[in-house]
Amino acid sequence: MPLTTKSVWSPIDERDGLRILAARFRGRGLPVDRYDVWMANLGPSEALLRAYLAGDLTWATFARRYRAELFAGGSADAANRTIRNHGQKFTLRLIKELARRQPVTLLCHCAEDQPHCHRHLLRQVILSARV
Repeated sequence: MPLTTKSVWSPIDERDGLRILAARFRGRGLPVDRYDVWMANLGPSEALLRAYLAGDLTWATFARRYRAELFAGGSADAANRTIRNHGQKFTLRLIKELARRQPVTLLCHCAEDQPHCHRHLLRQVILSARV
C-alpha cells in the first residue's frame, strides 16, 4: 500500500500521489501548491499539541490521546441514537482505500527526520485493522 509520510517542506515528488496536509494549522506562508488537500480534522487538537510541545506530555501519552481524539464522537453522534460516525473513522477508511489505488502522502510541518510526529501515528492508524 503506497501510504507514506513527509514534511510539507520536503521536495515534492510525482510519486507522492495525493498529498494530504494533516495538521490543524495550515501555517503562515505555506503555498497552497505544497499539498493537494488540507484535512485539519486529522491533526491533533490545539490543546493536545500545545501540551506536548510544552513538554507537559510524554510521547506515549500524546500518542494515546491523539488516537483517542481520532475516534472520539462529535455532536453529530450525540444527536443520533442508532447511527454514529465514531469520529474520523470514515475519513480514515477513505484514505486507506485511496492508498490501495494510488500513492497517498500524509504531510505535517515537522521535519522529515522527526520520529515523534503525529503523521507517523496517523499512518499506523490508517493501516491498522481498526479502521
